[in-house]
Amino acid sequence: MATETSAERVLSDLRPGLIRIAYRMLGSVAEAEDTVQEASIRWLATDHQAVREPAAFLRRIVTRLCLNELKSARRRRETYVGPWLPEPIFDPEDRETPDDITLPLMIVLERLSPLERAAFLLHDIFGMSFEEVAEAIGREAAACRKLASRARAHVREARPRFTIARDRGRELAEAFFAASRSGDMGALRALLAEDVVAVADGGGKVSSSPAPLVGLEAVLARHADMARDFVGEPSQLIRYAVIDGLPGFVTIEAGGIVQTTALHIEDRLIVAIYVTRNPDKLRHLPEAHLH
Repeated sequence: MATETSAERVLSDLRPGLIRIAYRMLGSVAEAEDTVQEASIRWLATDHQAVREPAAFLRRIVTRLCLNELKSARRRRETYVGPWLPEPIFDPEDRETPDDITLPLMIVLERLSPLERAAFLLHDIFGMSFEEVAEAIGREAAACRKLASRARAHVREARPRFTIARDRGRELAEAFFAASRSGDMGALRALLAEDVVAVADGGGKVSSSPAPLVGLEAVLARHADMARDFVGEPSQLIRYAVIDGLPGFVTIEAGGIVQTTALHIEDRLIVAIYVTRNPDKLRHLPEAHLH
């Protein structure tokens, strides 16, 4: 029989992977941590002698808790003010992205049903067999195959066509920051695709564009307006980072607002700009506690 100490050790070893599953399911760092904490409490109260595979047991608990949370999350999204983006997380600097779930794909996952999302993530991303997925979500394996297949059709277009080298991504992020903050519209134009989209998530808590900006001219016009504001209240660069698989940076903007900017790059041009300003989504960042 497992001792309490060994049960805690198992939990400690599995926790990072469980957090990843919960975050990919929920798009929220805080909710992912709360979910894994609840799963931990249930694990420590379990008869460990009766559990053959602790990893499968814990994944099953986390998945079911996430499915319950997604039902209420969908209701909250219906009343969310402005565009919704997942909470930003940062990829480690010393290794490649652990999976190919990038921010655009997270946005597409948000449109799937909770069961489709779970089947796709558990099987296609985390490598669980459909039999394991079936146990986790409480459906037959054949049904899980269909759920994953439907999800796959939705997310196909959002998958990265190629992975940009980390150094090249950093170069483009630096060039974008310099051009957008200095008001060099010529340099900025050269970085952006014709059909570029800019999405800002303020959640109704801070100022942001109420709808996505679509097209080169609309995005340039908005950045020209912001550049004039930067003259009086400069944007303070904190660091460059890889945010949900995309190159980007963290800044402190006028009024002490912490902001993350992630850039989706295809064929050496920026095709989407994702800006997260909602302070509720940035509380897990160290920068959020500088002011």
